[in-house]
Amino acid sequence: MPILELKRLAKTEKNSRTRLRYLAVSHFVEGESRTAIAKYLKVARGSVNSWVTNYLNQGIDGLKDATHYGRPPRLSSQQQTLLIKFVDDASRSDSGGRLQAKDVQQFIADKFDIGYKIRNVYRLLHHLGFSWITSRSRHPKQDMNAQLLFKKLPSGNDP
Repeated sequence: MPILELKRLAKTEKNSRTRLRYLAVSHFVEGESRTAIAKYLKVARGSVNSWVTNYLNQGIDGLKDATHYGRPPRLSSQQQTLLIKFVDDASRSDSGGRLQAKDVQQFIADKFDIGYKIRNVYRLLHHLGFSWITSRSRHPKQDMNAQLLFKKLPSGNDP
């Protein structure tokens, strides 16, 4: 691949890691030593060695980021759907709808036989799209008509 093509790719690349790899390989193709490239880009010489090796073996595709998967979730998608339904139903219940993390933790332990720590319950719920911002709870015996009548009473400051 021509040097100009590598430099063009480096300029248009949005991912900074991949951009750095393109620059390193472009300097290598120009004839720079791997040690000089590492000093110039302020990276480890071993990194430059692996980038150049990947480029020589796989071409330009060897410089792109590999997909990182991470740890699989402990709850399956069906279990997550049941958990979402539980939290949503509890928030809409007539008894006020206040859930604490320990309630969700207990539900997961009882229903799915999986133990979660409280901090991971918060993390899981955040991942599922919930937040712990709560609204003022509604008393089960509140009377909307009484509230409307109270709001219509004139105060001493009304014109």
